[in-house]
Amino acid sequence: MYLSGTVDEGKRGVVVWNSYHNGTKTVTADATTSLSRSLTRKVETVSMLRREVAGWRSRHETVALVPTMGSLHPGHLALVEEGRRRCRRLVVSIFVNPKQFGPNEDFARYPRRIPEDIEKLAAIGVDLVFLPSVDEMFPNGFATTVKVNLLSDDLCGLSRPSHFPGVATVVTKLLMQCQPDVVLLGEKDYQQLQVVRALVRDLDIPVTVVAVPTVREPDGLAMSSRNDFLGESERQVATRFAAVLVTVSARLTAGEPVLEALDWGRRELDNLGVNTLEYLELRDAATLLPVDALRSESRLLAAVRIGPTRLIDNLLVAPVG
Repeated sequence: MYLSGTVDEGKRGVVVWNSYHNGTKTVTADATTSLSRSLTRKVETVSMLRREVAGWRSRHETVALVPTMGSLHPGHLALVEEGRRRCRRLVVSIFVNPKQFGPNEDFARYPRRIPEDIEKLAAIGVDLVFLPSVDEMFPNGFATTVKVNLLSDDLCGLSRPSHFPGVATVVTKLLMQCQPDVVLLGEKDYQQLQVVRALVRDLDIPVTVVAVPTVREPDGLAMSSRNDFLGESERQVATRFAAVLVTVSARLTAGEPVLEALDWGRRELDNLGVNTLEYLELRDAATLLPVDALRSESRLLAAVRIGPTRLIDNLLVAPVG
């Protein structure tokens, strides 16, 4: 269960609570709900964003940023809640970034629910929602790409070579535009998280990257906006996909050799009826390099296609003792 709340007039603290349980919101509301909506500002340009942040900085207020592509679910809201706890001011960006989609991917059909998203963010007491257009982010003549070598080229990067450069470019821009103290990202997109950590380190960007654990459905499937694309039978396959990862993780923790556990998992995924198994790998949790034995914290990472929908997931795997 994830809790969120609106705010009182004197302080941007949480006073009216909403509960998020299994993706459903139950609201305990009073007159402060309308107040929270009025306090959540929406801006569409970089200059307006910077003006708002400069005002907070003049009062020595800390700022958190949660970058999203919208279609918000409880996984996103967990990031927002953590940002609310860590900083005085909270910015959420909503931008479906065309540069991280390949030519035959789902950019056009990616769900866009801006009014509903703003309602959810206002109920939590988000200070500012940044809603840039494509032209605002990538104006005519834009010619710069940020790429983190090595980390971007493996795993998801093999089938989506333009994805992580697109992510790195837009996240770098958002960090420069907002200049937050903290940026919050989900562990569900673990390779993306490591790419952002690397670019922040390599480019000396003064921000703390905070990772928030994956939020899952009651049946174990990692929450994702793309889950909406799954038909009923595909959803059942997706649930079993998540279960296979749990079993592989348990086999690794119990001491089964890495190659044997991975081979078992790949056979199971093939038998489930996934359309494509892109990868199932055990990697070092920090570097994402392959590991041949479970000696330290590692990540079990997988990507599959179920029907036309591509799903990714990962689990922390660590030796016992």
